Amino acid sequence: MSIFEIILLVIVFIVGASIISSTIKVGISPMPSSKKAYDAMLSLIDETGSGDIYDLGSGWGNLVIRLARKFPERQVVGYELSFFPWLFAKVMKNILNLNNLALYREDFMTSDLTEASVITCYLFPKTMQKVEAKLQCQINDGKGKLNFVVSNNFALPSYQATKTIRLNDFYKSPVYLYRM
Repeated sequence: MSIFEIILLVIVFIVGASIISSTIKVGISPMPSSKKAYDAMLSLIDETGSGDIYDLGSGWGNLVIRLARKFPERQVVGYELSFFPWLFAKVMKNILNLNNLALYREDFMTSDLTEASVITCYLFPKTMQKVEAKLQCQINDGKGKLNFVVSNNFALPSYQATKTIRLNDFYKSPVYLYRM
């Protein structure tokens, strides 16, 4: 085995161990949405006005980068706990010179979301319940600017979606738009 192959193997091991560690910590891996889901989410965000867009669990940056490019006049904020997906998104942000994109490596459940006008997410049901509770507290306290939530695949349990797009995929996956 050459030194290059050994270095490559070590890098793959470190990245894999880091992703496994953060997956155990948060209960889900950084999973990208499909292109169809991104397109549906972007079309729903077209209907949300002009405020800041926050992506909860921004992963490798696939959605936040698309958002920052499509809406250069809007501030886009991404939260991701997993180090290497966050780092990759940060590098892409710098390469693409996306000055309207801020990426944070922190838990969105303990972060201040009051500046968000739109929240996007692709989270599993248990986390959607926690997000709903956090947003409901924010709304009840009269804090924040939140107007919309756009969710890929998983619903906010106590809310009725204003609009739902069913993707043309095997599962007919839903993408929800909520007016808060």
